[in-house]
Amino acid sequence: MLVRTLIFCAVQALGAGLGWWWGGVWGVLWAGAAGVWLWFIADLLRSARLLHWLRGEAAGPAPARTGVLGEVAERVQRLLRAREQAAQDSAVRLQDILDALQATPNGVLLLDDRDRIVWCNHNAARHLAIDAQRDMLQFIGNLLRDPDFTAYLAAQDWSHDVVISTRLGDGTGLARLSIQLCAYGEGQKLMLTRDVTAVEQAEAMRRDFVANVSHEIRTPLTVLSGFVETLQTLKLDADEEARYLALMAQQAERMQRVVEGLLALSRLEASPPPGTAEWLPVAGLLGRCEQEARALHALLAQEQTLSFPHWSRPEDAGEVAGVSAELHSALANLVGNAIRYTPAGGRIEVQWNWQPDGSAVFLVRDTGPGIDAEHLPRITERFYRVDRSRSRDTGGTGLGLAIVKHVAQRHGAQLLIDSVAGKGSTFRLVFPAMRLRRPAQS
Repeated sequence: MLVRTLIFCAVQALGAGLGWWWGGVWGVLWAGAAGVWLWFIADLLRSARLLHWLRGEAAGPAPARTGVLGEVAERVQRLLRAREQAAQDSAVRLQDILDALQATPNGVLLLDDRDRIVWCNHNAARHLAIDAQRDMLQFIGNLLRDPDFTAYLAAQDWSHDVVISTRLGDGTGLARLSIQLCAYGEGQKLMLTRDVTAVEQAEAMRRDFVANVSHEIRTPLTVLSGFVETLQTLKLDADEEARYLALMAQQAERMQRVVEGLLALSRLEASPPPGTAEWLPVAGLLGRCEQEARALHALLAQEQTLSFPHWSRPEDAGEVAGVSAELHSALANLVGNAIRYTPAGGRIEVQWNWQPDGSAVFLVRDTGPGIDAEHLPRITERFYRVDRSRSRDTGGTGLGLAIVKHVAQRHGAQLLIDSVAGKGSTFRLVFPAMRLRRPAQS
């Protein structure tokens, strides 16, 4: 500002000097007035160029670089740069937020004050079978035509979620979807979607499990209570008392088998997967299974005629890495089931076969009653029974195949079941090559 004042004064002094030389006192006045007007016109032109630049009608740097206008231009440039930087930072933060919403496993939609879609992530598009581009600014009620959701949207009470059935957009079939709305801003809404199909299935399995355990324990307890009451109130002869005590022992043993099975499953789920430090001879496992099969066959044959398995064991059965007790339990369960359910005149085959890729298959095939196809997906669930009365008659607990499945998973093996009602069943345990060792060839 001082420099600008000094320049103005210098220009006026020069004009006054020239005016005095040209016309005396009047020359000084005319020269001073002309200098002021020339200075004013120059400032006006500089201001016009600066205004033209500020309006964005001129490219390049600011036209004014000195004086008051130069300082104004410099400060305006600073403000513009700060605003551009803030806008870039806001854009980056907004993109980070959108990326985070895209990464969430839940579906996220943003609705405006008219319940139209403003933005949605990929999971929301998949959950609701919508197109993020095509359906933008569409009313959500037109895209999700479910009576429960329509009532939920209209009720304005979003303190809880609503669960609906829908077909997913990726073609995986029907699913159960949890939807919750959250209000924000001026009438805007955040809509969250979550696939709860697996959660509801797990809850259903939990309820079934509790109900089945209660049933399995309550039935023998009822029998035991009845026998105890009979022994306490009636005078029985020695033969009747012995028969009642034998039935009580049978029911107690049944409860014990159920409890032992549940404890075995609990141990399998709680313990870490076995490594490959312990190698077991397959021939020894098969031999123990055969001995137990003969004992079970002899026990059950006292009450009914049953088939005994035909064993096929190669000489080079090799070794398998794992826990001896777990593997023995899995193999013995498959053989025991075949003995229990295959009637007289049927055939049971037990085989251990090497595969070309280095894996091996433990196979149990029977000609028993078989299993309908509708039961196969659930046959390895705890306490799931194809025929409850038949299972009770054979002494099964409903936990055998669940134990086999868990043992197989822990050892990297796969349980395969093929069955046709009325024609028998085939159970295969396929062990991977990484857990097997064949004997060295001499």
